[in-house]
Amino acid sequence: MSKSPHLCGAALTGFLPSVLPPALLPHSDAPDSWVDRLLLAGPGGEECLRLGAPLDRDALRALVEEQSERLSAAGLGPGGTAALRLPPSVAFVAVLLACWRLGAQVALLDHRLTDHEIDAAVARLAPQVLVGSAHRSAAALRGFSEVEPVAVPLADGRPARTGHALIQLSSGSTGPAKVIARTAADLLRELDCYRRLVEFPGEGERVVLLSSVVHVLGLVGGLLNSLHARVALTVPERMTAAGILAEVAASDRPTTVIGVPFHAELLAGAVAPPPLPRLRRMVVAGELVRPGLPALFTERYGVPLGTMYGMTETGVIATDLSGTLHPAKRPVHGMRLRLVKGELQIGTESSPYPGLDDPTRWSDGWLHTRDAAELAADGPVTVLGRLDSQVSIGGLKVDLTEVEQTLTALPGVREAVVVFDGGAIEAYLATEPGTDLSSVQDGLARRLAAYKRPRRLARLDRLPRTATGKLLRDPAALRATATAG
Repeated sequence: MSKSPHLCGAALTGFLPSVLPPALLPHSDAPDSWVDRLLLAGPGGEECLRLGAPLDRDALRALVEEQSERLSAAGLGPGGTAALRLPPSVAFVAVLLACWRLGAQVALLDHRLTDHEIDAAVARLAPQVLVGSAHRSAAALRGFSEVEPVAVPLADGRPARTGHALIQLSSGSTGPAKVIARTAADLLRELDCYRRLVEFPGEGERVVLLSSVVHVLGLVGGLLNSLHARVALTVPERMTAAGILAEVAASDRPTTVIGVPFHAELLAGAVAPPPLPRLRRMVVAGELVRPGLPALFTERYGVPLGTMYGMTETGVIATDLSGTLHPAKRPVHGMRLRLVKGELQIGTESSPYPGLDDPTRWSDGWLHTRDAAELAADGPVTVLGRLDSQVSIGGLKVDLTEVEQTLTALPGVREAVVVFDGGAIEAYLATEPGTDLSSVQDGLARRLAAYKRPRRLARLDRLPRTATGKLLRDPAALRATATAG
């Protein structure tokens, strides 16, 4: 197996941020003990997970110990590398924590990827052990699976070349997926950020998680934070509006729902939802929320739709959990932000891209988000959209995000993606039944200058999304979907 240029080069070590309290610092004599001390600790009979059946901490600790033995038998040990291709499941949690307890570096692969995509990722990452499922994953609308993990040693696998605990691949919604690495210390720094958010779920409360545990919000904000903060984590059996609402209603604990804007749209459109007296709020992240959705959600359920901004590279960056700042958000504790020529940059001690020396992504202690933003003097940040969403039409600048937000604010438009291809602006819409495209065009004519308006409006039953739930923005894929429909 050839070496990947994305992973070769000088080792990139992690750091222990000064904002991390002593209780969260990994022990120097046992760098993997943070899993036992901070994620698995707690009263044995306390429920920590519910994926169909409840699981208490004693049972979870036993499962992690069992998987540690299996992984050790497969050759995984300190400094080793493992890739996980498991659906949301108790097995995923047990294997992930077992890998970290063994001192191994873990790469997370979305189980929804094709075999071809998995083969390409394995060739790129070169793990020593690949953990998959002995059974077929559950149907698409199932929230979780019951699977038996199988650890397969790979002859061409290589040990870790950096001190990172976690390797993730970006969603790739706007380009090729990036390899992103985070240290255990950085994960603990993010957990400390969540601990300081008084409106985020705390001990004795409950989270209903809709986001994928393979990606940063579901993994850290959902799974790891719930284990650390002793919050009961539940994944609905069915990822439908009815299934989610039934799960929210099934407990008398104060409940927060965590997902992506798509899930908030789904719930906001639910017909006759049941009373949910214990629902505190819903929190979404991953992409911009369309105008009107926070108010619509609050009108429907009487609780805030909180929003968060973050990146796979850093985790959570800024939040508006109360919904009072929208569209602005307040940076989390210890986060350093600055604007350079309209681009939001994040202060980080080291590059999150192992082996990739690219000054356009990270340089001199600053991560280049490639997001356009406004940064207020008193701290709040407003993310405006991707810098590459700004295009030139006849010498005039057009922000595709502005066009998109204008579209989704029109009556009858549920979601929209606006792209620039072949010198023209194109818009792909999902609308409410009976919505006339001529009324959409009239609404645009009243709100946008002629040069900003899409040359083409294409209506789809449902806009295509990435595995993380983000809207796909590849013009060719959108056009193919429209043609097929």
